[in-house]
Amino acid sequence: MHAGLIILTLTYILSQFFRAFLAVLAPDLQTQLGATEAQLSSASGAWFLVFASAQIPIGWALDKIGPRLTTTALVIFGAGGGAILFAMSQEPWHLTAAMGLIGLGCAPMLMASFFVIARTFSAVVFSTYAGLVIAIGNLGNIGASRPLAMAVEFAGWRMTMVGLGGITVLAGILIWALVRNPPKLENQGSGSVLDLLKIPSLWLIFPLVFVNYAPSAAIRGLWIGPYLDQVFQATTANIGNVTLLMGAAMVLGSFCFGPMDRIFGTRKWVIFTASTCGVILCCMLALIGTNGVITAGILAALIGITGTSFPLVVAHAKSFVPAHLTGRGVTLINMFGIGGVGIMQVLSGGVFNTANVSAAAPQDPFNTVFLFFAGALFIGAVIYLFCEDRLD
Repeated sequence: MHAGLIILTLTYILSQFFRAFLAVLAPDLQTQLGATEAQLSSASGAWFLVFASAQIPIGWALDKIGPRLTTTALVIFGAGGGAILFAMSQEPWHLTAAMGLIGLGCAPMLMASFFVIARTFSAVVFSTYAGLVIAIGNLGNIGASRPLAMAVEFAGWRMTMVGLGGITVLAGILIWALVRNPPKLENQGSGSVLDLLKIPSLWLIFPLVFVNYAPSAAIRGLWIGPYLDQVFQATTANIGNVTLLMGAAMVLGSFCFGPMDRIFGTRKWVIFTASTCGVILCCMLALIGTNGVITAGILAALIGITGTSFPLVVAHAKSFVPAHLTGRGVTLINMFGIGGVGIMQVLSGGVFNTANVSAAAPQDPFNTVFLFFAGALFIGAVIYLFCEDRLD
């Protein structure tokens, strides 16, 4: 079981990589394929939307079939196949199709780990172990920064994606070899996702789940690249350095947030504080980010840290889910979280285009996007104030 959890955790590095790598490739894709900011936003959004749409069937599969077969098949044929398709892209819409397929393949990676943790360890330590998985997975954020930029400079983005496809297929094979399904519950109980949707407390958490991770994921996964390119004329190497800083900050944040509920004796107020800081930092990026690459990089990194409170949000929502619906519960929560990123990413492309029509300076449409993220996060945090605090 532990060997399986280790390989699932390591495979999650690929999920974090694939949701973030477009920021580094954006200048090349714009030059070679003629992709616009809105088209890249749609491609990034496709990853999150397909990922989110797959959560409900994946939750059923985790409960009924188990994580071994579910994860193996989707990783090999979805993420591996999608990476190869990305490498073969000739038009911007090919990127969107490839990103959607990669999103499908990445969809079970984290949830399979969460399922194994929830069914194997005490509920009290769920957020700590979940935070550890996400912290290790966030190494993918680091890989999708300066190391990716170096690979692209050496081999080109197409060959780099072919190599990533091969690594992903190998990861799927290792999952099949090492992962073992947790023992089935003696009392399986009854119920479905519809029963989860009838729990009132979850509806006070879902709005924050929807927006909590969106600013950090969207800025790290796409917007920071074009922002640095167009506002500061940054090179691919410089963009790689800034995204490396943001990725490292997200690793640190995941390690720190994991045990905070037990340290402070509350989940709600740790999460609310992180969300409030996220609102303030997004506003600061819009207002003073143009002071320089260093200022923009530091603010982006801090936004990344606030987004790593996501495992605590998942743990808080999971505390209202019956044990026999664990798989469907964690995937439903994740559907709102990742679906929120996808929808917000697509909407941010429209926000950018609208603001760009009357923009007086290159940074103006980007600043509007950052304020859009701040406003959405503020609304989610206000609704979250009315939910019950739980630690078990």
